[in-house]
Formats: sequence, structure tokens, C-alpha cells
Amino acid sequence: MSRSLRRGSIAAIAAIAIASLSSCAASNTPDTLQIKPDNAAATLGTNLRLNNIVIVTGVSASGDYTGPANVVVNISNTANIPAELQSITVGTASATFADAAGAPQPSIVIPAGGAVAIGGQGNPSASVSSASVHVGGFALTTFTFKDGQKVAAQAGVSPDSDKGPYQGYGPTPSAAPTKSASPAAGAPATPATGATTPGAPTTPATGATTPATTGAPVAPVSGTTAPAAH
Repeated sequence: MSRSLRRGSIAAIAAIAIASLSSCAASNTPDTLQIKPDNAAATLGTNLRLNNIVIVTGVSASGDYTGPANVVVNISNTANIPAELQSITVGTASATFADAAGAPQPSIVIPAGGAVAIGGQGNPSASVSSASVHVGGFALTTFTFKDGQKVAAQAGVSPDSDKGPYQGYGPTPSAAPTKSASPAAGAPATPATGATTPGAPTTPATGATTPATTGAPVAPVSGTTAPAAH
């Protein structure tokens, strides 16, 4: 092979190699290289981003579960006006909102240029009284805002567990009502100090004069003369 042919072959091989590298680089866009989060996320329009969407069930729940659950999510708003979250549904069950102190509220406002974490101590909460979900699976969760925008995501379902990342994020069980103690049947009630027991005879104090009984004769005092009888 002549020297000119060898130079041409080398140039062709180099061109093919450069083209291959260029095509690989073109496919490695930020979208393809982006690391996906473990938990569900959703974008609404150009300003609202919902991150780390999780449904947290009761303590140590497993398998198919029907009962109270909390929705955990972080919502950021890059717009210059506030956004108002009006409802969340898990499947067909609607959540109720409460502020950080536990007082009910009709909606949750995400401030302009800010973010709100829903769920966890010190944050507003979104609670479902009875959600039918599968622990370890996913549940369709829908968020609706005041302006009519709506977005849905398949949120992971996790139990509230002392060995898991969502300890303390689950629904708080209702406290059992406290019954007041009652005295045993037939046991006499002990009167309070200073109280008088009904029916008990009163003992006169020392030196007190006992009034005479109606109709009883009064004995004369020694040294006095009894009046003569007529």
C-alpha cells in the first residue's frame, strides 16, 4: 500500500472515532445524567415543585393497610405571588389540614419565593382519616391548588417506624379517655374535714346548758323556796 493510501486510511479511522465520541457526548445531556430521587416528585407549571412525596401510615404497619395516614411533601414556589394548596387526596380519600399547633385550617399557603414542608414536628400537616394503601407500594396522590391547577404523583407508602426515616411522621393515635375513679359499692363516703355527718347526734360543748325538754318539770335550785300550793 502506498504512503498516501495509508495516510488516507488513518485519517478516515480518526474521523470515525471523533464522530462516535461526539455522538456519545450528545446523548449525555443533563436530563439523562440527572439523578432521580427515591421519593416521588412533581412539577406544576413553571413555578411549583413538589418534592419527597410520601404517605406515612401507622406504626409498624405492613402489607395492605386501611387506616389513618399522613401526607409528607415539600412544596417550593418560585413565583412572585403566593400559591394556595386547597386539597390533597390519597386515592379517593381527602386529607384535612392543620397548622403547626394542630389547629384545623382550610388550606396551606406557599409564600412567593418560598417553600413549605408538610408533615413532621413543627410543620403543618395533611392527614387522611382512612386511606387504603399497600405499605411498601405506591398510592396515587393528587394536589389541587386554588387557581385550579392540579398535579398527581405515585407516592411511596412507608410506615412510621423507629427504624425508618419517617419516625414521628405518622398519624398520632388518639388518647384513650380517662375514667374517673368511683368508690366501691357499699363503701361509706368519708366526709371532708369540718363537714357534719347527717344524723349524727351533736354533743354539747363543756359548760353549755342543755335546754329543758318541753313539758318536763324544772327542779328548784337549792336554797330557794317553792311557791305554796293553792
